[in-house]
Amino acid sequence: METVKWGIVGCGNVCEVKSGPGLYKAEGSELVMVMRRDGAKAEDFAKRHGVDRWSDNADEVLGDSEVNAVYIATPPSSHLELGLKVAAAGKPCLMEKPMAMNHKECVQMLEAFQANNVPLFVAYYRRALPRFLKVRELLQGGAIGTVTAVHIVHYNRLATGEKAKNWRYDPAIGGAGAFLDLASHGLDILDFLISPIRRIGGFAVNTGGAYAAEDATAASFEFESGCVGTGMWNFNADHGDNRITFTGTEGELQTPIFSDTDIVLKKDGKEEAISAPNPPHVSQPLEQTIVDELLGKGTCDSTGESGARTSWAMDQCLMTYYGTR
Repeated sequence: METVKWGIVGCGNVCEVKSGPGLYKAEGSELVMVMRRDGAKAEDFAKRHGVDRWSDNADEVLGDSEVNAVYIATPPSSHLELGLKVAAAGKPCLMEKPMAMNHKECVQMLEAFQANNVPLFVAYYRRALPRFLKVRELLQGGAIGTVTAVHIVHYNRLATGEKAKNWRYDPAIGGAGAFLDLASHGLDILDFLISPIRRIGGFAVNTGGAYAAEDATAASFEFESGCVGTGMWNFNADHGDNRITFTGTEGELQTPIFSDTDIVLKKDGKEEAISAPNPPHVSQPLEQTIVDELLGKGTCDSTGESGARTSWAMDQCLMTYYGTR
């Protein structure tokens, strides 16, 4: 490839600011076609983002001769089917997270891309954000000594009424509840910052009865590096919160997961705030690494293999609620 020419399948809200613009703003990258089932909305997106062509049929994007890479930005229930089609078309793919409904589907997808010798990437964009690159630098540089424990929390108020009807709370479309949609970001970034999770177990329950999916999940886990961790994802809380706390032999480091606020380093009785603000389009740095890899100029850290590891970890946490997935 001399230029990566993207087609988007599912140009909905996630593409407006977070991910869509990065595909045409990244160096060596163009967005040449977009698709949405509602053709009028696809056309509107195309006009507003300066894209020449649009469609209401995913197969038209996958089969288009100009499109040489595909971004799947649909809900998880369609990821496997669309992913298999992209693999069969022999085109690189960026799959929105979570990678699939469960780990079993991830494995099917991985095998298809490997068989067709084309790369699969997953949109865990935090792996390329300045904040988490700085956290990784601090941890690997020994800023808090040896990391011995990790604690991750994510709290939100219970979704009710019309909000509870969103597909993210429908296991038939989202694969589970908000845990699969949101905890995936935290678990994946821990895979990147510390090491892959070796063992994990958890409990998922429904405490609010507002929808069919789970709304509170707790987990404990061990990393391949040897440190241990705990997590609490409570989507029936009286407040919102999101953070990861790394405890080491010489200090403590805390970072938000979703909030665009400072990293906090606590060491020797002192506290230091470290700023690493998000760029305007948070997916663009990851998308640039994908483009660079496809053009032979670099590598992307968010792959089908790493995305599948995150799905495996989440499956273990959800087993008490959904059974074997």
